[in-house]
Parts: sequence; C-alpha cells; structure tokens
Amino acid sequence: MTIPVVQLPGVNQPTVSTDTARLATSDNLDKAGAQFESLFVGMMLKSMRSARLSDSLFESKALDQFRDMQDQQTAKAMAAHAPLGIGKAMTDFLAKSAAAGEAGAGTPPAPANGLTA
Repeated sequence: MTIPVVQLPGVNQPTVSTDTARLATSDNLDKAGAQFESLFVGMMLKSMRSARLSDSLFESKALDQFRDMQDQQTAKAMAAHAPLGIGKAMTDFLAKSAAAGEAGAGTPPAPANGLTA
C-alpha cells in the first residue's frame, strides 16, 4: 500500500543540492577537521568521566547532564585553542585523497595487490 504525497500550495518543499564542488574546498575541510577534533576530544572526556574512581556525595542525573554539557563546551574550546592534531591529520588526508581523485579520474585504478596486469 502506498501513501499519496499531497502538494500544498505555498508550502516550501525541501530540496537537496547535488552540487558537490563546495565539499572539497579547504575552508570546508578545515571546518570538518575542527569538528572532528572536537568530537574526538569530547569522546575522550566522556570516557574519562565514565571511569569513576570514587563516588561523590552529590551525584544525580541533573549533575551528570550538566557535566556532559560542560564537557562538550570544554572539548570545543580545547579543539579550537590547543588541538591534538587529529583533525589536521584528517584534513590533510582528505585533501590528498581529493587531489588524487581529481588527478586520477581519467586513469583506471591500480590493482589492489600491487602487481601490474
């Protein structure tokens, strides 16, 4: 059974852009690297918090939620001001692979085992 789609006049329908040229810009790669660094540091902080060495007298769900939000902001600040370098490494890797993809677009891929055919 299919559900019919109703088009309402005056309602904006979401559209998906098929233009992918903007994805490979260095600005977007740098932003993605910074976000990845922030996510990585956030996961690291969360892992450190989960290894509780002692129980506090004032533990509660609200305190845990507040601490998680604080850790997210701390991770963003750490990634912005004192990065570990994993975001930069990811950005460099993506830039190299994008350049190699553009350069090798007209040539067939090399065999996976390193032997020539």
